[in-house]
Amino acid sequence: MNRNGQTLLAPPRTRRFTKKQLFAAKPSSRRNGRPKKSAPTPERLLQIAWGYAPAIILEAALQYRIFDLLSIAPRTAGELADSTGSSKRGMVAIGDALVGLNFLEREGEKYKLAPESAAFLVSTRPGYCGAFFQHSVRQLIPRWLRLPEAVRTGRPVFAVNHEETGSEFFAEFVESLFPLGYPGAKALAGHLRLSDIRRPASVLDIGAGSGVWGIALAQASPRIRIHAVDWPAVLEVTRKVAARHGVADRLTCSAGDLLEAEFGHGHTVATIGHIFHSEGPERSKALLRRTRDALAPGGTIAIAEWIPNKDRTGPPGALIFAVNMLVHTDEGNTFTFEEMSQWLLETGFKNPRLLDAPGPSPLVLATK
Repeated sequence: MNRNGQTLLAPPRTRRFTKKQLFAAKPSSRRNGRPKKSAPTPERLLQIAWGYAPAIILEAALQYRIFDLLSIAPRTAGELADSTGSSKRGMVAIGDALVGLNFLEREGEKYKLAPESAAFLVSTRPGYCGAFFQHSVRQLIPRWLRLPEAVRTGRPVFAVNHEETGSEFFAEFVESLFPLGYPGAKALAGHLRLSDIRRPASVLDIGAGSGVWGIALAQASPRIRIHAVDWPAVLEVTRKVAARHGVADRLTCSAGDLLEAEFGHGHTVATIGHIFHSEGPERSKALLRRTRDALAPGGTIAIAEWIPNKDRTGPPGALIFAVNMLVHTDEGNTFTFEEMSQWLLETGFKNPRLLDAPGPSPLVLATK
């Protein structure tokens, strides 16, 4: 839920939202120059009714190592059952469903990986995203089932924005978000031309989680150091991931609440990766003030978030994530670019702008 993004977009450039860019409408079919009207059907409702199924099927397949086994060689349902200690009937059911969902292919009686699964669902490969489904199925879905309670009370059913409840929650899954955030973080490093710097620089990684933002920026130049801020249990994950990516010797950490932990000063870049949505407006603005004080003059702040359009009519993912914040936080929400721009200007930043980058939404940049 916290801290990173996905989906490859256009090459990096700064721009502002348009409604068309944020929420493209489905084109209407036309007859004789007029929109064709058709009677509504329940098809979309039925698709939504089964919307929970693909994630649970994928999680079960990952639990039984189906994608790992098929990365070695194609196998029949019987061979998969023998290798996993499961039933052949179960493997046929889940294997056929995965074929229907285009995560597997079948030749004769043997299943094999589809390209998407080969890239992202084999646990030994660098793009592995499978751990996120464990988080979704085991942590999120049970709490979403209590959504009517959250709607009635306006309170979370399980608040993860407090250290006593959220620390373990985030520590369990933030590492799984690294491959989702890494392409966007690399795009940010390229946009800022960090590989060209000629003097020491530092990145303040606020709500570091897996460390993806600081790590990707530090990889752009050996002159860059990282100062990561998060809860103590989460920073243990940050350190482990930084060591795996060869930048642990350039990492310092500050543990604690984001409005109290030591930020340092004189940073070239500050990143806030998927934090605002759990904090709410007032804490987010307080965080921006602290961040501005920690940046060097001319420094850049980069914010990754789920961003709805100005009218909050889309994109659907950003609006659904707002409901996730109702279930899991005291005051969390998703915020428009216009809202965040106003916060940035109020707290002393200038030139709020957008950067196309891989992720659920563009990055929001501003300058001290």
